[in-house]
Amino acid sequence: MSPQPSIAHFRIVSKLGEGGMGVVYRATDTKLNRDVAIKVLPDSFAADPDRLTRFTREAQVLASLNHPNIAAIYGVEDRALVLELVDGPTLAERIAGGPIPVDEALPIARQIAEALEYAHEKGIIHRDLKPANVKITPEGRVKVLDFGLAKAMASEASGASRPEASATLTMQATMAGVILGTAAYMSPEQARGQEADQRADIWSFGVLVYEMLTGRKLFDAPTVSDTLAAVLRADLDWSALPAGLPSNIRTMLRRCLERDPKRRLRDIWAARIELEQPATEQTAPAAVPAPRRSPLVPWILAAVMTVVAAVTVILVRQSPPAAPLTQFEVFPPEKGGFSGWIGVSPDGRNLGFTAMGADGVPRVWVRPIGSLQARLLATGFTFFWSPDSR
Repeated sequence: MSPQPSIAHFRIVSKLGEGGMGVVYRATDTKLNRDVAIKVLPDSFAADPDRLTRFTREAQVLASLNHPNIAAIYGVEDRALVLELVDGPTLAERIAGGPIPVDEALPIARQIAEALEYAHEKGIIHRDLKPANVKITPEGRVKVLDFGLAKAMASEASGASRPEASATLTMQATMAGVILGTAAYMSPEQARGQEADQRADIWSFGVLVYEMLTGRKLFDAPTVSDTLAAVLRADLDWSALPAGLPSNIRTMLRRCLERDPKRRLRDIWAARIELEQPATEQTAPAAVPAPRRSPLVPWILAAVMTVVAAVTVILVRQSPPAAPLTQFEVFPPEKGGFSGWIGVSPDGRNLGFTAMGADGVPRVWVRPIGSLQARLLATGFTFFWSPDSR
């Protein structure tokens, strides 16, 4: 019986999967006696020592990530990555079973947003976020995989502005499967070969959340070229979202999926806040069966209407003259613009509205009716008044 293959002190147990970015094996760390995942990188890395050196350096940076929603990188062995072994299905496998209910999808989305927020604060961008790179453990914990590997594979010397510098486009012909699987989640700027920052992750996050809620891909075409064309120009079908989705989550998705990066959410924490405090749902109330009416009801209603009409006539005759109409103007913050929500408090003394600042962050403002100055209240897409107007 031949001995089990090994890489350094890691004994290979079984093959977990294979793709353009390498083959993944389940292995045992014989020194620490724990199970790990070993990803053997493509042959193209062995033929390019400079790329392998840069990748090793980037992997060391990624190893500094320590977050419960990010699968850890333990180390690098020659052309292999030593990764945390995460049990459970991928989000892609979960979506294959149909749309994920809203009350399950939103907590998953929140955990993904928390992982992105942490990594972005560390200066690391994923650039290949998709359902296949997200796992859900049996305990319900979300783990984002391959975090930052796409960025690590980009060429430093040539710059990120060329199309081939995009993570999904740097691989050779053997990477076609990765390109096909990733094109549907690429941001428009990545599809154009432009430089991508954290807003590319925010676009991919929006596409991923849309797919969770609808059970279907937002951009699904038979070829890579057609898919990229759809990313750049296709109309988005918002009607496919579930009717019970909170209105602020709908607004959040629209902001994540702005094709112009300048109009897109700039920071993922804004999406995370909305996912932590979803607003009231914009759904129609459940139908209530009409009660049976007594034969006396029409006569009772007629009598009541007669009394109401008489009282109304008396009150109109005794009421004072109508107050003059008040008109005023409301201006958004400097270098900002209104973002769609406005409402007067129940007591009629204050006006609330949402506006987007120059930094692209949505905020809630409150202004007394008789004042020209608005007061910043909080960060958010939406708001509602309490019954006491406070």
